Amino acid sequence: MPNVPLPSRRKFMKLAAATGGGLMLGFSWTNSAASLMEVVSDTVMAGGDINFNSFLSLSPDGLITIFSPNPELGQNIKTSFPMIVAEELDADWSKVKVVQAPLDTDKFQRQVTGGSGAVPHSWERLRKAGATARHMLLEAAAKRLKVPFNTLSTDNGYVLHKASGRKLSYGELATEAAKIPVPVDVKLKEIKDFKLIGKEVRNVDNHEMITGKPLYGMDVYKEGMLYGMIQRPKAFGMKLKSVDATAAKAVPGIKEVVSFKDKVAVVGTTTWQVNKARKLLKIEYEADGPLESSADHDRIFKELLNSSESTVRRKDGDVAAAFSKAAKIIKSEYQCPFLPHSPMEPMNFFADVREDSVELIGPTQTPEMARGQVAKLLNMAPEKISLELTRLGGGFGRRLNADYVLEAAELSYLVKAPVKVVWTREDDMTGGIYRPAVRYRFEAALDAGGNMIGYRLRGAGMNAGNPTREDNFPSGAVENLLIESVEHKTPITTGPWRAPITNFLAFAEQAFLDEVAQAAGKDPVQFRLELLDKAKKAPVGAVKYDIDRMRGVIELAVEKSGWGKKKEVAQGFSVYFSHRSYVAQVAEVQLKDNKPVVSKIVAAADCGIVVNLSGAYQQVRGGVVDGLGHALYSNLTFKDGAAQQNNFHNYHLIRLKEVPEVDVHFVNNGIDPTGLGEPALPPTGGAVANAIYKATGKRLRNQPFMEQEELKLI
Repeated sequence: MPNVPLPSRRKFMKLAAATGGGLMLGFSWTNSAASLMEVVSDTVMAGGDINFNSFLSLSPDGLITIFSPNPELGQNIKTSFPMIVAEELDADWSKVKVVQAPLDTDKFQRQVTGGSGAVPHSWERLRKAGATARHMLLEAAAKRLKVPFNTLSTDNGYVLHKASGRKLSYGELATEAAKIPVPVDVKLKEIKDFKLIGKEVRNVDNHEMITGKPLYGMDVYKEGMLYGMIQRPKAFGMKLKSVDATAAKAVPGIKEVVSFKDKVAVVGTTTWQVNKARKLLKIEYEADGPLESSADHDRIFKELLNSSESTVRRKDGDVAAAFSKAAKIIKSEYQCPFLPHSPMEPMNFFADVREDSVELIGPTQTPEMARGQVAKLLNMAPEKISLELTRLGGGFGRRLNADYVLEAAELSYLVKAPVKVVWTREDDMTGGIYRPAVRYRFEAALDAGGNMIGYRLRGAGMNAGNPTREDNFPSGAVENLLIESVEHKTPITTGPWRAPITNFLAFAEQAFLDEVAQAAGKDPVQFRLELLDKAKKAPVGAVKYDIDRMRGVIELAVEKSGWGKKKEVAQGFSVYFSHRSYVAQVAEVQLKDNKPVVSKIVAAADCGIVVNLSGAYQQVRGGVVDGLGHALYSNLTFKDGAAQQNNFHNYHLIRLKEVPEVDVHFVNNGIDPTGLGEPALPPTGGAVANAIYKATGKRLRNQPFMEQEELKLI
């Protein structure tokens, strides 16, 4: 098995130098100022020792290479980043490639994938890098052709002098451009002049993925490395008591069986041998805390929602007075289960711990944090630890945690050998770091005219932190509002899950607003628009969402879906703001054999300028399908602290045959990109639940929908 080609920064610089001259431009990811750029000479590149932390290179043969710092897990930044550079450079896209950067905290800022923030953070920096290189190429061409700078233009990798019909390729000019002083300020393109941004461009890794080239952590192989699998406690709230590894050690190929931190690790030469040996371990556990079951969680949620203690997250007006004089009060509760992340690539990581250095390789969304935690674990300076990134086979927030990286590092330290720790699907699904289970209680007070004069939300979470988003819509649109939270500390471990908190809160809020609209006798869309008008004309407290952008996606979704005009389907509406972007959706449901079936979802998104239309379509469609599948089917339950579902035979992820048509549209408002990896997921559950209600007359308040009694009774 070949090694994954993961160049170190020094190797990358030497590779760039080996092109035989050309332009190598260092540009800062920590400051967008063009003045923090410089031309890097062949000598400096070969030494790999400069004070700038990302590089755009142009070789004499016209090849353009950029060093991409953020982990790629399917959000398309490995394609979008070079597109942004190529746009401002007026490059020939066929000659642009990107190389994944290793972790380098001296050179990069926010070397993280999470929060839908990669493109928003790097947008201006990448544009200026491309524009600066283009300016220097124009300067070099003006000198060679002996013509004024302003008589030249660029197109598709060439500098053009239209008056004489002459043109020079970027490759021809690269060496001369490297001698031009770096401009302090450069002019960026106007949006109307974009040629590449906004187009559909195929993922740069498509060929490697389709042909099975080594891209992922599971592909990593180092000569002499061992494989490790770890048996963790079978239930949350238990600890290791004793281990009999006699039978496991007798399996051919097994090198070590070691225990650490309530875990038992088996190390050997192949995953098959290691997994076989692990099953032969005789382990005894004992209680180390409460062994909670799903029935316990239901009881605890009820107690929390009725508790006299809470944390007030936001309070506007006099809520008690508003409810006391209300003509009508609407009250509903909504609950979601714990969920695993279920990326197609289970957790894995390679570690080689030596006396004075550590080599780490694998898929992580937070390489700096992972390295920092390993440094603390081993009591070693972070500078002595290298971390190279592979492509991630999915993450959805799971790989924001570094537990599996720490396992690999500690195991390598204990066995004094390079080890790749590999999780099975069962490990992945039962090993924790789940989406928190949450329950919400919503209450609304209406006056005689159907106006919402009071709004109360209490969120109860299991290791959820703040399970509310107190400043999201409809805050700012209701005179009297109270949002509060309570929490239960459970032994079950939790962490971020795609669109943290809002992945379920959006469903609950949008389903409840439909109930309120019905009680007020108003169209659900019009009801929301009236609230937005109130927030704009007479805001109550802080309004921390963009009213016009939210209205824009609502209007686009209504237009594209034919809202209220279709007789053959039941339509449900939802709109939500998360991670700086706005998405409205209309779900269409039909009854087949007296069962509701989602036939189509129309999504309207405002994420600012769309860099790669192909990638943007995939992000929205993927988010919608992810939101739909987990709302309809997925459920993780517990019995005495142990997860009851452990693989896809008893944990239902949405299947291809269950995926409806997803029609995607984008608002074209010309603002800088605001992110798209997560915002399309939160609105889906609400749109589907509201459509199912219109089709069946049944309100769905708990997920997964297909397990609810309301649908079983149809």
